[in-house]
Amino acid sequence: MNKISDDAIMSALGRQMNTAVAKQGVAAGNLANLDTPGYRAKEVSFGDLLDGEVKRLGLTTTSQNQLPGVGETTPETRDAEELTSRRDGNNVQLDHELLTMTRATSDFTAAQTALSAKFRVIRFAINEGR
Repeated sequence: MNKISDDAIMSALGRQMNTAVAKQGVAAGNLANLDTPGYRAKEVSFGDLLDGEVKRLGLTTTSQNQLPGVGETTPETRDAEELTSRRDGNNVQLDHELLTMTRATSDFTAAQTALSAKFRVIRFAINEGR
């Protein structure tokens, strides 16, 4: 049976918060370039994030079809491909970026709430239930 340690939980929550911050930063950059002709919207690549976690955990593959392209542990950005361009070549969409920021805020808040609960338990233990 796998044991989940406090350290693993804290690390996972920290990574979730860092990922949310990276997504918000990229979305803010996109919004700052909303009216820049020819600007191509960026996004944080989920595949790169997943590959980074796989590498960090030291997982190995048993088949060529599993986990291709294990990459770096830092979030990578790439051009957002599914967005349509306007006549000036810019493909930033206000509603898409605001939704991305809202989701990132939600992810960050969820991790922050879990961390707060963990610290309350630790504080309770230190104060011996007082």
